[in-house]
Amino acid sequence: MKENEKKLQPSSKLLKPLAAELALGAVTTLKEPRVLNSWVLWLEQRPDEGGRTTALIRPWGRAELAAQELTPAPINLRTRVHTYGGGSFATSCDGDILLLAWIDDVDGCLWTQSWQGLSCLNRDQEVLLKPSQLPKRLSCKDDYALADGFIDSLKKRWIGVMERDGKDFLVSFDLNQEVQRPRILHRPKDFAGYAALSPDGRELVWVEWQQPSMPWDASQLWWGRVNSAGEIAERKLIAGNLSETVEKTSVFQPIWLSGGELLVTEDRSGWWNLMMLDTKIDQSDIPVWRRIWPMESETALPQWVYGMSTTSPAGEKIISASCKNGCWRINLLTCDGSICEFEQPFDDLAGIHAENNRVVAIASNCLKEPGLLEIDLSIGSWSHTAVRKPVIEEDQISVPESFWFEGFRGALTHGWYYPPVNSNGDAAPLLVKSHSGPTGMAKSGLNLGIQFWTSRGWGVADVNYGGSTGFGRAYRERLKGGWGEVDVFDCSAAAKFLVASGRAASDFIAIEGGSAGGFTTLACLCFTDVFRVGACRYAVTDLQAMAKDTHRFESGYLDYLLGSWSEARQKYLDRSPLNNVQKITCPVIFFQGMKDKVVSPEQTEKIAAVLRKQNIPVEVQTFPDEGHGFRDGSVRVEVLEATEKFFRKHLGL
Repeated sequence: MKENEKKLQPSSKLLKPLAAELALGAVTTLKEPRVLNSWVLWLEQRPDEGGRTTALIRPWGRAELAAQELTPAPINLRTRVHTYGGGSFATSCDGDILLLAWIDDVDGCLWTQSWQGLSCLNRDQEVLLKPSQLPKRLSCKDDYALADGFIDSLKKRWIGVMERDGKDFLVSFDLNQEVQRPRILHRPKDFAGYAALSPDGRELVWVEWQQPSMPWDASQLWWGRVNSAGEIAERKLIAGNLSETVEKTSVFQPIWLSGGELLVTEDRSGWWNLMMLDTKIDQSDIPVWRRIWPMESETALPQWVYGMSTTSPAGEKIISASCKNGCWRINLLTCDGSICEFEQPFDDLAGIHAENNRVVAIASNCLKEPGLLEIDLSIGSWSHTAVRKPVIEEDQISVPESFWFEGFRGALTHGWYYPPVNSNGDAAPLLVKSHSGPTGMAKSGLNLGIQFWTSRGWGVADVNYGGSTGFGRAYRERLKGGWGEVDVFDCSAAAKFLVASGRAASDFIAIEGGSAGGFTTLACLCFTDVFRVGACRYAVTDLQAMAKDTHRFESGYLDYLLGSWSEARQKYLDRSPLNNVQKITCPVIFFQGMKDKVVSPEQTEKIAAVLRKQNIPVEVQTFPDEGHGFRDGSVRVEVLEATEKFFRKHLGL
């Protein structure tokens, strides 16, 4: 121990530790950007307003101008469909008029408002849109949730998803009528979403999936003909599959091109790649698709929420983001099959949207926090506007290093290692991060929550354990039936790899995670002897309880991760941290939102009580107004500071 204590002394180049308030307290989250003619619109989730989300707009390329807030407080753009929500707004432009439709979390209703002034751009002064209509409520307040809508300008209606009584529906609301009941257009077998209307308004496509499958496991693309009354007159399955006897595939983000061509992303090849419909749907019994742009990289994301976008038409081209080995890039595609990478410095990308030659996305890299990336394809230029001014100098940033190690059953597995910035090169304390999902991905964009640790002399390993997205379907399916085994082996193997390479001190290894990552954290503490302390946010602790009582969206997910309860009951019992809590011998701190509908607070209370009886140091902090995932900035700061204090105390640092 004395040898390690000597090694863990900070160097003479000690830099000032990054404050938790700067790291997480006031960091705005950007979502779902849009290009609207000569304007750019986006959402901001503001932690200093309790996580309230609002819509902002400014002229394209005018980052120096103050953005105009279209939805001031108390309006909160948030949906509750499938618990995780997303897809809270839709827009349309008609000449000088902007129409915005949104779901307001204040009452759960669908609202609209219009503004004029889209064509009144003056480069020499600030431009403000003027309301041409006061906010109007379209839906009545009822026991249902709405999300993932778009505006059908031809028939003057909003079309989207309604979740009611444990079922999904495709519904519409008349834009000219206030406080109305939803009009049901389609009743899917189970889940539905991602609807898209053809340019002529005569064809509608949408995605469906059924329990126990998650949408990234098995889903289908459906087509429907829209008649003059706005009804879906006929329906046809055109991609994906329904049969359990054939290989499962997943579809993502159907898109219509201006000429009526249809695109969708699909992973039959083992990679989520784009394909184009090669036949007229109404002229062929079996639709023929062309995989024009094959690549060993992913052009899709796991559909936990609505509103995600990785591909968008851009004039005569198609712009698409693809991920390989944990890094994203932007590609320009043409219908003859050519692929050309657009050179830009960001490798963590989301929310791709384009109109003509203008593209917008949310982008970051290892030195820049997330911001709006605006690309002008006509001249090949780009600009990036971060969410705030830099709060840390570049020479104080720990740049992630990609590393590969031997994971479960010898499979090559990926992770990002962040070295401590104030290290003298000797072994340092190590924090292993197990991401949520578990179908998530450890990214390389600047994460000041990680820099909080590296500025305090810690190394951080962010592990893409088996089951992570971004490495192809086979990598994702490593976790099938293996949750609590594959992820546990990989996280502990990553730590051992860094210890063996001399970068981490074996007596000072911590692990933390939230949700599914919290389960992995606890399982690592139960089934390995690698870690000395752990921190869990809203962690799954009791697999049996989760199998019997969780929200609808994930109610069948454990069938994939473990097997069905009837056939794999013993596996549920054997891998539940609550059933193996006697194997935990190190301190643990828990954080739990009391409004959590995914993981009940009772799970956290039960495992903490058992640990106390075993005389294991344990702390529990609860937050009465938080659910599954903490949105309030002050809560995030409190969690980070409490975690660091707990680790420092129990590791003797």
